[in-house]
Amino acid sequence: MQIVLKEIELLNGETYGYRYKKGGEKTLILVHGNMTSSKHWDILMENLSDEFTIYAVDLRGFGISSYNNPINSLEDFSKDLKLFCDSLNLKNFYLMGWSTGGGIVMDFTADNPEYVKKLILMESVGTRGYPIFKKDSNGSPTSELIKTKEEIAKDPIQVIPILKAYEEKNREMLKTIWNMSIYTHNKPSEKKYEEYIDDMLNQRNLVDVDFALAIFNISEESNGIISGNAKAKKIKCPVLILWGKNDIVVPEKMALDIKNDIGENAKLHYLEDCGHSPIIDNINLLKNTVEEFLK
Repeated sequence: MQIVLKEIELLNGETYGYRYKKGGEKTLILVHGNMTSSKHWDILMENLSDEFTIYAVDLRGFGISSYNNPINSLEDFSKDLKLFCDSLNLKNFYLMGWSTGGGIVMDFTADNPEYVKKLILMESVGTRGYPIFKKDSNGSPTSELIKTKEEIAKDPIQVIPILKAYEEKNREMLKTIWNMSIYTHNKPSEKKYEEYIDDMLNQRNLVDVDFALAIFNISEESNGIISGNAKAKKIKCPVLILWGKNDIVVPEKMALDIKNDIGENAKLHYLEDCGHSPIIDNINLLKNTVEEFLK
């Protein structure tokens, strides 16, 4: 089936882009991460069984979605997703989030348990957020957390190079970043890679997202910036946590924290020969693992 790019007006005044693939009675919603959009799900959408009708959203400020009002938390993204689902009358579906998207879908599922049958977290941010540490004079991380959006915007290692690459439309810099951190085993085709770079350059909210990740905490503990709200314990559906053994973006501890904070209904599955993008590193392994869980 063909993948179609569509858009819809949400009740909060934002325009939401999404990719749609018509299939069978099983509905799957995909939520991307930072520096991406629904575009980066394309290979998985193409490979999954036709028994799935698939929706892959562009979060606010990514892809073709609007960014009329800045976000301040991952919960803001989660509320957008709820408006999207209600606009299309989507309920009783499977939900999958990648990286930052993992945090968003955990928040969504905790607040809207009646919507989600099963949850998949692929290389997901942990239940206690994604910290950014202050750097010393040599640019090496210290043990001191960055706690404000203003400080994040000035981070010389994790933030400024990406902002500069966006501003200058420096495609080679973005490729260098992704080759170093995301694509650990395989790379997209040259044509596909160029399409992904085009997509990255649409992002309008990098600092806001990085701040939202730093203050995300649905555990029962403090993450050093904010106390947890214990939402993770509200996730009662079956949860599959996928962690690539070579992921250098999300450490294994975050996957273990998710499993611990959600509880017995969460299963951690390790992906061999995969880093932060199993879609590119091993699409067949990812497809088979996803379809087995969603039987």
